[in-house]
Amino acid sequence: MAGEKKKVFVAMSGGVDSSTTAALLLKEGYDCAGVFMITCDYGQQAKADAERIAEKLNIRLHVLDLRGDFEKILDYFCSEYKKARTPNPCAFCNRYVKFGNLLNFAKGKGADLLATGHYARIAKNDKDTGLYQAADTTKDQSYALAMINRDILEHIILPMGEYSKKLTRVMATKFGLGLERKQESQEICFIPNDDYAAVLEQRCPQLACRGNIVDSSGTILGEHNGVHGFTIGQRRGLRVAMGRPYYVVKLEAETNTVTLGPKEELMHRKLSAMNLNWLADEPVSAFRAKVKIRYNSPGVSALVSPNADGAVVEFDEPVSAITPGQLAVFYIEDQCGSRVVGGGWIDKAGN
Repeated sequence: MAGEKKKVFVAMSGGVDSSTTAALLLKEGYDCAGVFMITCDYGQQAKADAERIAEKLNIRLHVLDLRGDFEKILDYFCSEYKKARTPNPCAFCNRYVKFGNLLNFAKGKGADLLATGHYARIAKNDKDTGLYQAADTTKDQSYALAMINRDILEHIILPMGEYSKKLTRVMATKFGLGLERKQESQEICFIPNDDYAAVLEQRCPQLACRGNIVDSSGTILGEHNGVHGFTIGQRRGLRVAMGRPYYVVKLEAETNTVTLGPKEELMHRKLSAMNLNWLADEPVSAFRAKVKIRYNSPGVSALVSPNADGAVVEFDEPVSAITPGQLAVFYIEDQCGSRVVGGGWIDKAGN
């Protein structure tokens, strides 16, 4: 993987994936340094873990205070909830912070490359360098990387994209990292105790506003304490008994209304996406692709039609819970695998 001895900065969180990334790159002959991001006031344990791993690997760890950048992410987070949309802070962070300011910091310190522990692949085909789905599709994180800038692909490496999570833990044990039993974090890194509702209500008190829960005909079924507590497709915690499963099918910021409906009202054949980002040559006409509308989606075959405002995606079969604020990510197969050619922010669903 490495010919000459290139200098690599590894984004280290103190977790298994990024720590194993650093150990693996050292083994492969890279000149490695680590960099830890301070994202909020509550990351002392993660920082201590990253420092311990860096010391064990005998590499320097830079500590970068990015709380100011994460204020911008919090602003985006709150802004989306104000519009009754479900934000994707990881995709936003990856574009502007990890593969933006963090990469610039690494370059400023003389690094040739930035490495992270993401499960995705960077590969070079006959024409150019692209972002590809991970070998372990169950852990694939290419969806969350779809909005990074195309011109940085040659400056990043993602070693974990070639391995399964199980094998990563085996490697961590062999490297003696002491992380075999460390649980994978499911929390948002800049939200203390994963209590995003409390953070939202502190920063945007107007969100905690009582409103109606209705069905698609407008019949009032109950009340809620703020649309920020709901997301499209949600079934649990609705506090409404209907005799059969009902789901959140629509959120309206203007009227502060949550609309519930049966499963069939969640199904749509179309979506519109805005603010597209291309990681391959921008298409000049409609094209077929596998489209993912959420992180853990397997993807559905669709026709993607770019236009002046973004793109319209027409699925071959109805899909469930198209969620404004999330990403629609477009994949096309080539000789290197399933390539992310682009993506955009979901604006609305249609039929």
